[in-house]
Amino acid sequence: MTWAYLRSRCESFGLSLDAFTKHDFHVHVPAGAVPKDGPSAGVTMTTALASLLTGRRVRHEVAMTGEVTLHGKVLPIGGVKQKLLAAHRAGLTEVVLPRRNAVDLDDVPDEVLAELEIHLVDDVSEVLDIALV
Repeated sequence: MTWAYLRSRCESFGLSLDAFTKHDFHVHVPAGAVPKDGPSAGVTMTTALASLLTGRRVRHEVAMTGEVTLHGKVLPIGGVKQKLLAAHRAGLTEVVLPRRNAVDLDDVPDEVLAELEIHLVDDVSEVLDIALV
C-alpha cells in the first residue's frame, strides 16, 4: 500500500513517474528473532520509501507507528503504551501516532509523556512533513 500511495502522489514529492517505473526495489523483512504482528509499520515503511526516493533523511529522534490505507489515511494501532515506553527508553524525543490513538495516551505515565513530543496525525503526508529533513 505504501508504494501505491507514494506513486499516486509522486508529483507532490517532486518525483517523476520514472522513479517508480525505471527502478526495481526489493523490501525484505526477515522473520529473525523479533516477532512482528499487524500493520503498525505502515507509516514507517512509507517514510523509509519516501526517504529513499526523495533523498531526504529521516530525523533520527522521531519514532512512528500507524497503519496506512491506499489513500494515505493513518489508522489506529494497538500497544501504544508499550511503544511509547520503548521510544522513551531508546532516547527518542518525538513520536508520531494516529490521531485516533489519542485516547490511549491516558495509559502512559505522565513523566514519560512530559519528555516526549507526541504528533497526532490523520494522513501520511503529515508524517512525512514531520519525519523527513
